[in-house]
Amino acid sequence: MSAPATTVSPSRDGASRRATPVRLRTRRYSRDRPRRSLLLTLLTGLVLLYTLVPLAWLLFNSTKTQAGLFDSFGLWFDGDFALFGNIADTFTYDDGVFARWLLNTVLYVVVGAGGATLLAVLGGYALAKHDFPGKRGVFAVIIGAVAVPGTALAVPTFLMFSEMGLTNTPWAVIIPSLISPFGLYLMWVFAAEAIPTELMEAARIDGAGELRTFFQVALPLLAPGIVTVLLFTMVATWNNYFLPLIMIKDPDWYPLTVGLNSWNAQAITAGGEVVYNLVITGSLLTILPLIAAFLLLQRYWQSGLAAGSVKE
Repeated sequence: MSAPATTVSPSRDGASRRATPVRLRTRRYSRDRPRRSLLLTLLTGLVLLYTLVPLAWLLFNSTKTQAGLFDSFGLWFDGDFALFGNIADTFTYDDGVFARWLLNTVLYVVVGAGGATLLAVLGGYALAKHDFPGKRGVFAVIIGAVAVPGTALAVPTFLMFSEMGLTNTPWAVIIPSLISPFGLYLMWVFAAEAIPTELMEAARIDGAGELRTFFQVALPLLAPGIVTVLLFTMVATWNNYFLPLIMIKDPDWYPLTVGLNSWNAQAITAGGEVVYNLVITGSLLTILPLIAAFLLLQRYWQSGLAAGSVKE
């Protein structure tokens, strides 16, 4: 029986010394490496498949004509590549109302989600770095508001806005979108950890006021949290369906979600035109801005994860 292989390395005085056997070092290295879980890999693959299959179906079927949707396999292309024709028809159908719905959605996102992010940043910073009477009560209210689903507040909001005469106007969608309890709570937690109190005290000692401390010291440190809240509120506003459905009756103020659903409902309406290919193509165009936003803002998350990883 042969002895295990060993390595020999010179010592400082030039003499040779016996090192750890290679076989033993290999076993020790294999123990140090994290084990891969087959079950976890399979579950991750299933989640990835569950996420990507609907996107693949949307991409494949947006390249098909109305007839090709029913004559071909759903997860592959048809013989007639009609993607660009479908895009053109989507923007010209019904006097180009899709472009109007797209602009409405952008308006709701810019004003509603942007305003919600701004209020969340200001409120979260104040709650994290300033003490005032009733702070515990505010925390309880925010946690309670996070636990309440938005659909439960839709009907009371409609009744209140109806009394104020704001229904069937853009404000009926924008004003509720300005309130984001989860975004406020997220910024509260993030600001408490991301902004060192010593740094703020140093800025005040140097003569900086509260506004200058916030904009020049705190705001750059809050960038990853701001981007996260912005994406959450943007996705929620962009995909908002139930609130605009009950608030708005004028098709000229529809967002994309309600507008595409009205096109889809034409198939079951007497005398309605079936435009499934335009609904699918419009759905593909609807998710493209969200994908672009995630890809463009990803670097802020990476910088936020790396912050504090180097100790000086």
